[in-house]
Amino acid sequence: MKNKLSVSVVSDVMCPWCYIGKRRLEQAIENLGSLEIELRWLPFQLDATLPEQGKDRQQYLTDKFGVERAKTFYESIKQAGLAEGIAFQFDDIKISPNTLNSHRMIFWSHKYGLQNEMVEALFQAYFLDGKSLADLNVLADIAMQAGLDRDDTLSRLQSSLDLDTVRNSVISSSQSGISSVPTYIVEDKFAIVGAQPARQLADTLQKISNDISNN
Repeated sequence: MKNKLSVSVVSDVMCPWCYIGKRRLEQAIENLGSLEIELRWLPFQLDATLPEQGKDRQQYLTDKFGVERAKTFYESIKQAGLAEGIAFQFDDIKISPNTLNSHRMIFWSHKYGLQNEMVEALFQAYFLDGKSLADLNVLADIAMQAGLDRDDTLSRLQSSLDLDTVRNSVISSSQSGISSVPTYIVEDKFAIVGAQPARQLADTLQKISNDISNN
């Protein structure tokens, strides 16, 4: 049996199901015991057309879903989040951001082994604290919380460093057929789509491990 699997998580930090999926993945990894999971986070943008300064969230949701449909849609997500220990504060979110800069920070944090910390800090800031991920100073504060140097991160965010690299990675995910997130790419070959329950996700990862060992 293979005792280590690489899992690339394709997600967006403005995607609530991706936050739920993160919690379920963490539980799945605990359930797997001796099977080691090597994680990497890859970018996806639910809406790359959002302006750099973001857009008023209520207006954005009204334009996208309509008022009543948005309320129903997010209430079901709120209940799913509570089941995973996430108390979504959707009413506190004022800006729907373009997440490209957030993804740049996740990309930079890989070098320091801090991707999980960065992703968690971004999810918490957006979904629990209602912070604007369109504000570069807010992003720099989040980076510091995750373990990166604040001033260096702010300087990078104010430049075009790695914008094309991250943007091309987003495009690559879409071109590979990924249209919804979270999507888990296992060993660069197997795709698991959606925020599956922890037990189901653990069983799928274990089966992939067993199948690789038997071939």
